[in-house]
Amino acid sequence: MKPIQTLRKTRKVFRTAPPTAWFGMTVILIVLIAGLFAPIVAPYGETEIVGAPGLTIGGHFLFGTDQIGRDILSRVIFGARNTVGIAFITTILAFSLGLVTGLLAAVLGRWADQLLSRIVDILMAIPSLIFALLILTMTGTSIVNMVLVIAVLESTRVYRLTRAVGMNVGVLDFVEVAKLRGEGLWWIIRHEMLPNIATPLAAEFGLRFCFVFLFISALSFLGLGIQPPTADWGSMVRENATLISFGLPTPLVPAAAIALLTVSVNFVVDWFLYQTSGLKD
Repeated sequence: MKPIQTLRKTRKVFRTAPPTAWFGMTVILIVLIAGLFAPIVAPYGETEIVGAPGLTIGGHFLFGTDQIGRDILSRVIFGARNTVGIAFITTILAFSLGLVTGLLAAVLGRWADQLLSRIVDILMAIPSLIFALLILTMTGTSIVNMVLVIAVLESTRVYRLTRAVGMNVGVLDFVEVAKLRGEGLWWIIRHEMLPNIATPLAAEFGLRFCFVFLFISALSFLGLGIQPPTADWGSMVRENATLISFGLPTPLVPAAAIALLTVSVNFVVDWFLYQTSGLKD
């Protein structure tokens, strides 16, 4: 009976979702399908030159062609796999690092909290984009370097939130009782703290993905992110920016994809917070 009740409750939640949430989930689903099945969905190859450079929107090519004659629609579809996939992996790394260090600071306190917090303060004092540009200029513009740099920088935000909510939960009675029972550090974190801070952390994951996604797009636009000929929404805007001078809206297509996915994720996160925060009651 319990699985049936859970299924009914889930159906009720989705049935009462606002139009903005449905819009966001639909866009995210389309992007996921496009990214996972890009070689099947895309009409042409990722780097295949299929026509004359700078063809306008419409006609044989739905979104036109880029500066060397590649199909923009196919590049956007492959870009969904590359940009969104790398952003998702980077977010997981950033979230894992920030979550573990934040919980350790909240539980251990004292010297561990001071040490970790001062390191985070130093990293947050430097503008993230400038710091990333500096590191990537010195180490090279490989995808691995970019993922590691962004993950470290974004983990500082996750650390601050995790530490704050972890400290609020860490002083409650059930945590103190677990300590008096002699439970280990990781047992307390897994069974007592994580279940009680899951909601704000889940919302933070969605927001952090948006920031990482925009960060990668910005680096690619500046030439230090995902490198050509790999399809990437940020680099596609940079490569085709000159076409605007000729009245071609081609660069607006990947820019619109970036904006659309960011807004959609925020719609879903807002709805999730509304459902879990108790505001609807």
